[in-house]
Amino acid sequence: MARERCQQRNPMGMMTKPSPGQLSPRKETIRAASDAAAPDRRRWRERHAFFHEEDLRYLSFLVPPGSRVLEIGCGTGDLLTALKPSFGVGVDISSGMIDLAKSAHGGLEFVVGDAEDPAVLAGLSGPFDAIIVVDTIGQMDDVQGFLESLHSLCHRETRVIIGYFSHLWLPVLKLAESTGQRAPLPDVNVLSAADVKGLAELAEFEFVKSEYRLLSPARLLGLGRVINRFLTPFPVIRNLALRHYTVCRSLRRADPDFASATVVVPARNEKGNIEAAITRIPRFCDDLEIIFVEGHSKDGTWEEIERVQSAYPQYDIKIMRQPGVGKADAVFHAFEQARGDVLIILDADLTMPPEQLPKFWKAIASGRAEFVNGSRLVYPMENQAMRFLNLIANKSFSYLFSWLLNQRLTDTLCGTKVISRADYARLKAGRSYFGDFDPFGDFDLIFGAAKLNLKIQEVPVRYASRSYGETQISRFRHGVMLLRMVVFAFFRIKAL
Repeated sequence: MARERCQQRNPMGMMTKPSPGQLSPRKETIRAASDAAAPDRRRWRERHAFFHEEDLRYLSFLVPPGSRVLEIGCGTGDLLTALKPSFGVGVDISSGMIDLAKSAHGGLEFVVGDAEDPAVLAGLSGPFDAIIVVDTIGQMDDVQGFLESLHSLCHRETRVIIGYFSHLWLPVLKLAESTGQRAPLPDVNVLSAADVKGLAELAEFEFVKSEYRLLSPARLLGLGRVINRFLTPFPVIRNLALRHYTVCRSLRRADPDFASATVVVPARNEKGNIEAAITRIPRFCDDLEIIFVEGHSKDGTWEEIERVQSAYPQYDIKIMRQPGVGKADAVFHAFEQARGDVLIILDADLTMPPEQLPKFWKAIASGRAEFVNGSRLVYPMENQAMRFLNLIANKSFSYLFSWLLNQRLTDTLCGTKVISRADYARLKAGRSYFGDFDPFGDFDLIFGAAKLNLKIQEVPVRYASRSYGETQISRFRHGVMLLRMVVFAFFRIKAL
C-alpha cells in the first residue's frame, strides 16, 4: 500500500504527531500550494469542464438532491453546490479556496480547517446523509485515523463516498502536469481500490460498493461521452478507468433498533396455502403483524383468508384486497398500511419455507444488512422445484445483475425480500428515477435499494416444490422480462 505519513521529531529525536490544530510540514506544503492555486482554480475547472461534468454525473446518482451533505476538501464549493443539498457544509485546508467558495455560494457553509483535526470536525453541524471525500484522501497524513473520525458525523443512513484517481493513471497525470495540461499538485498518497477498502474496514466502515468510471477525461469531439457511457462500464475495460469511487457505511451507527415486523403475503388463487402460512410463520419477534393481500382470485382464496383471520385471533392478522392488478400493486398497497419497523414479503405459494423467515429478520435487525434478498440458487432444490431451463437462465441473470448493481445478487426473482419501513419510504420518494416499470415489484425494490446505496445481503433458502395450485411464472414471457430489466438497469444504473 502506497501510504505516506509525515510526522515531526521531538527534542529527543522521537517521531510524534503534530499537535491538534497544527499542520504537519507535508500538510503545510499542500495548504500553501492550494492557496497559490486558488486564483486560477476556476480557470482550470473550465478548462477541464468535461471531466468535472462526468464526475458530477455519477456523484449526483449517488447523492439524491435535498440531502444533508458534507464535502471534505471542497475547494471553491462548485461540486457541493451542484449536488443540490438541503444543507451543505464544505471543509478545506486552504483559506484562499474557502474565500472563493463563500463569495460564489452564499447559501452553503464553508469552514477553513484540516479535516484531520478533531476540533474542526467537532464544530460541524452533523450528522450528514452523505460525506463526500473527492481527491482529498490522498492528502491525509493518516487515512485510517481520518475515516475513524467521521463516525461522529454519521447516522444509520449516512454514506461516505470516496472518489480518487486510479493509481494506474499516475504516470499520465504526472506527464500532464509537466506539460502544463494539469494544475501542478504536491505529492499525495496513491491508493488502489483495495487499499481504500482495507483502510475503510480498519476504520470500522463497511464497504457497500465500488465503481470504476471515466475512461476518457476529454470530450474528444463527442466521443468521450460515448466511451464513458457505453464502453467504460464493461468488465476488464473498466479496470483501466481513471476514476474510482468507493461507498461505505459506518458500522458504529449500523444498529437499527428494530422492534416490530410486518409479513406481507400476496395471494392469488392460493386457497390451499393460507392456513399453512399462518401456522408455519415462526414468531421471530415480539411484535409481528401479518397482512394478507388478495389478488382477485377465482378459487375462494378471499373467503379462506377471512376464515383464517377469524380462526386465529391470537395473531395480528390484517386482510385486504388489492385495488389493482399484479404483485407489485398488492405488495406496495400492503406496505402503505403496514405498521412494522421491518417489511417482509412472503409469497403465498410457500416455496420459500416460512420457517426460514427468522434468518431474514436476524440479518436486518442486527444491522448487517439493509436490504435482504432470498436466494434459491445456493442450496440444492427439491425435485421439480425449478425447471432446468429456468435454473440456467436465473444463474446467468444473477451474474448480469451483480455486475449492473455492483453488489452480489444471485436470485432476483426470489419473492422474499426485506427492507425497513424507513428505507422503503426513501425508496418510494425516489421512485420517479426509474418510473413505473415492474409489474412484480422485485426490480422496483432491488433497483431502488441499489440507488439508495443500501447494503444488500442475500439469505440462501432451500426452495421447495408447490403443494397447492400452479405457478404464475412463464419461463419465456418472464425470461423476456428479465432481458428487458437488464437493458433497463444498464441505462439507468450503469450507462449514466
